[in-house]
Amino acid sequence: MVSGLPVASNFYVDTVFHRNGVKLLPNEFFVTTDDLVLSTVLGSCVAACIHDRTAGIGGMNHFMLPDDGDPNRGASDAIRYGAYAMEVLLNELLKGGAKRERLEAKVFGGGAVLAGMTTLNIGDRNAEFVRRYLATEKVRITAEDLQGSHPRKVAFLPATGQVMVKKLRLQQELISASEGASIVQREQALARQLSEQRTQGGGAVELFSTRSASPYKKQPDLAARPRVELFTSPKSSAAAPQAGLHRINRTVEKA
Repeated sequence: MVSGLPVASNFYVDTVFHRNGVKLLPNEFFVTTDDLVLSTVLGSCVAACIHDRTAGIGGMNHFMLPDDGDPNRGASDAIRYGAYAMEVLLNELLKGGAKRERLEAKVFGGGAVLAGMTTLNIGDRNAEFVRRYLATEKVRITAEDLQGSHPRKVAFLPATGQVMVKKLRLQQELISASEGASIVQREQALARQLSEQRTQGGGAVELFSTRSASPYKKQPDLAARPRVELFTSPKSSAAAPQAGLHRINRTVEKA
């Protein structure tokens, strides 16, 4: 991968998937042909997991804002924006041997985690953007879990293209204190930043303007939505065939 790009560097040993892993923070991405697990936690941000099964390569990104970033600001800042984050991820996949016609995407996030975020509409815009971008690039979305009110933990296995999702309830569900705090703090900081930009008349306000012509404004029927996998509950992990994984054959909205 090109030096200078914000490649995730937080390596760890994943005890659920029993393999080495990489944790992605906001504004990072990672592409690999190794048998790793790529994981991240999302609030209003979106992560795209893209995979070429034939080439055995896959990658994930984690972006905070929809639409365009100014590349002149530097890669670490520009990748906050979906257009740049998606371009970087696709370019690195293609450089690594993927073919555009074989790429498949699974997309996650865009939740309204804080009450104030619904006014700014960040999660909805991120979700609309990633669908629109991939449609334009002719990359098929094979699974999605977007929008709603919950943060999510996502784990992606690039070697197989499998993605597991767990919806998190910040106060009711058992998650680490640091994970829960980081989501809240991140969303609060983003809300403050965008509110200040709106007050000052900054250019970023246009990112959240209404687009009546958007083809993704109306959500598809639940039955037509791509299906995704969920993290198994602790009680069923012993019986799961793949180290604590469990495939649920229904849409996340019904889970």
